[in-house]
Amino acid sequence: MLMRTDPFRDLDRLTQQILGTAARPAVMPMDAWREDDRFVVEFDLPGVQVESIDLDVERDTVTVRAQRPGLDDKQEMVASERPRGVFSRQLFLGENLDADKIEASYDAGVLRLTIPIAEKAKPRKIEISNHSERRAVTA
Repeated sequence: MLMRTDPFRDLDRLTQQILGTAARPAVMPMDAWREDDRFVVEFDLPGVQVESIDLDVERDTVTVRAQRPGLDDKQEMVASERPRGVFSRQLFLGENLDADKIEASYDAGVLRLTIPIAEKAKPRKIEISNHSERRAVTA
């Protein structure tokens, strides 16, 4: 199970829009769903080069960082609605996910993580023995 973080995301986004502050890293929008025996997580990162994406796993925490470059000194900003700079997001993984086997891909501005469910967390059948069917063996 994935556990969401940053319950104040909407408040931070509103504060950034009103005050124009970017003290905290911008949050990247995310979707997550279960697909068979794995979880899939997608992050929207339009305009971000794959080389600027950093993906770290430490114990049960996945940290995604990315950077969208700003304008250079020659360019004059006329409208600025897209956040620039550093983006960061952490996911806390439950014990039922296998953090050692995470796969990542990046295409068309979307970072996709595929996180398999750990073998120990998958359902399994347990054989039931029937002691009443014991038979005596004669020689």
